[in-house]
Amino acid sequence: MRKIILASASPRRREILKSTGIKFIVDHADCDESLHSFKDPHNLAREISERKALAIANKHDDALIIAADTFIVFKNELMGKPHTDKEALRMLSQLNGKKHSVITGFSVLDTAKQKITSGTVETTVFFNKMTDDELKAYVKTGEPLDKAGAYAIQGRGAFLIKKIEGDYLNVVGLPLWELFKTLKKIGITIQNTGI
Repeated sequence: MRKIILASASPRRREILKSTGIKFIVDHADCDESLHSFKDPHNLAREISERKALAIANKHDDALIIAADTFIVFKNELMGKPHTDKEALRMLSQLNGKKHSVITGFSVLDTAKQKITSGTVETTVFFNKMTDDELKAYVKTGEPLDKAGAYAIQGRGAFLIKKIEGDYLNVVGLPLWELFKTLKKIGITIQNTGI
């Protein structure tokens, strides 16, 4: 079994990958995750995930490195993670009662072959119409900080969501089905993870 590395500090991504039974270790990649770009959002998501994988590649021989990056696109504006309550409330107010896209770029880097395979997944999320007080109360929970678009669909933020079209796990941060298809192409399947 090849060594598998998850290049992410996200506890959500760790939980999703752990649920598959795949054995992996975490090695967080420090790299530029700036969204200040006029590139196509799918290309940008793919590029950032590749940067994350490549940032730790020289530390792991004969390994498969999985990396991902998730952000939100609303009215052609890229939304990353808020760092203050004020920024979180601004993002939530923009999304309130409207729809937006969640795009995750993911990459699998084979360090032995020095080959990287990448893709993106897009999910449409529809927000309920919330009052200002409801949004402020959610921000006070602290959950919106460091979450793309200032909400966690798998947490208290679930009440903000009216419906989604597409992959739920993509909104959480790791589009498992598309990742599995990529891993399968390089010989990692459910059968050989010990499930």
